[in-house]
Order: sequence, then C-alpha cells, then structure tokens
Amino acid sequence: MTAALRQLVLRDLRLALRQGADAVMVVMFFVITVSLFPLGIGPELNVLARISAGVIWVTALLATMLSLDRIFQHDYEDGSLELMILAPVPLEAVVLAKVAAHWLVTGLPLIVAAPLLAVLMNMPAEGFATLLVAMLLGTPTSSLIGAVGAALTLGARRGGVLVSLLVLPLYVPLLIFGVAAVDGAITGLGVRPHLLILGAMLAAALPLATWAAAAALRQSQT
Repeated sequence: MTAALRQLVLRDLRLALRQGADAVMVVMFFVITVSLFPLGIGPELNVLARISAGVIWVTALLATMLSLDRIFQHDYEDGSLELMILAPVPLEAVVLAKVAAHWLVTGLPLIVAAPLLAVLMNMPAEGFATLLVAMLLGTPTSSLIGAVGAALTLGARRGGVLVSLLVLPLYVPLLIFGVAAVDGAITGLGVRPHLLILGAMLAAALPLATWAAAAALRQSQT
C-alpha cells in the first residue's frame, strides 16, 4: 500500500509540474499581494512590522485556496476517481496522498517565500523562525481542511467559490494562533502554547479531514 500511495503522490506532482501555471500562480499571488501592502500603507516601518505576521498569514491562506478545487477535479473528470474508490487501497489513504501532493506544490513554496516577504514587511528577526515553524504546522492543516471542501463541492458549478465559502471560516483558528505565535516571539511573551495548539489542529485534521473528504468523495459517485 505504501508503494501505491508513493506512486500516487509522484503522479500528482508530475501532473502539477506539467501544468506548472497553477503552482506559479499561487506563489505569485502570495508575493504580489503581500508586496502591495507596503505600497498602500506607506513607508511606516513600525506599522509594517506590527501587521507583518497578519498580512503574511492571511495572504498565505488565501493563496492556498486558489488551487483547492483542483485537488480532486482532474481525477473526477477523467474517471480516475472511480478507480481510486474501487481500489483495494483505503480511500482515506488516497486522500492523504493527494493532500500531501497538494501541500508540496502549494504550501511548501509559500513557506520558502515567507522569510523574504517578512523582510519586505520589516518583521523583527525574532519572529522569523517562529513564522516558519507555525507555517509548517498550519499549511498542512489548511490543505487538509481544503480537501474536505473540495470533495464536498466536487462536480458543482463554480466549485472554487463554494470551496472558499466553506473553508474560510475554518481557517480562522489557524490565522489567530499562527499570528499569535509570531507576535509572541517578537514581544517575548512565549510561543509554545500557540505552536502546541497549531500542532493539535494538525493532529486532529489528519484523521478527521481525511475521513470526511473520503466520505464526500464516495457520496459524489453515488
């Protein structure tokens, strides 16, 4: 089963690289949107430093949503999804493999770009490491939650808009504790509680989101 899931992840990565515009679009949206804030607010370094964590987190979550509706869409359109449901491999494991591929294509590039944008937003150096750790915990959770929304809206018209409406409220806790962790590192108030909560969200989303997404995929084929 492990070999089959590894092949599925590699297949999705090859498809994403072949259609590289999607991955580039996510990163470019992230970079351009964050870059607009210094232009709109002006050269007030203290203001930029104060809002830097919130701007980066909000923009990262919005960028993640750009590609959520395509997690299962191609498999649904070409009939591969039916074969995955009928395969001996548990559908929950298939969902987890596809979420892993989605995170590698979207979440990981956002994490790589985040420190450069933090410099642009004049974030204090004390917050850099915490920002990376928080995003390492938060972006996989956002992909898992997004997979549930993508599965629920599979085959619907304007599925991307519906996915956004479904998952945006669920992203609020990620945003709150992700920003609080960075602010805690900058102000010296401590980051451990916030990172533990982000880790708990990831630990809860791994089984619950994969189960919910798999159930929604089965329902879409009935």
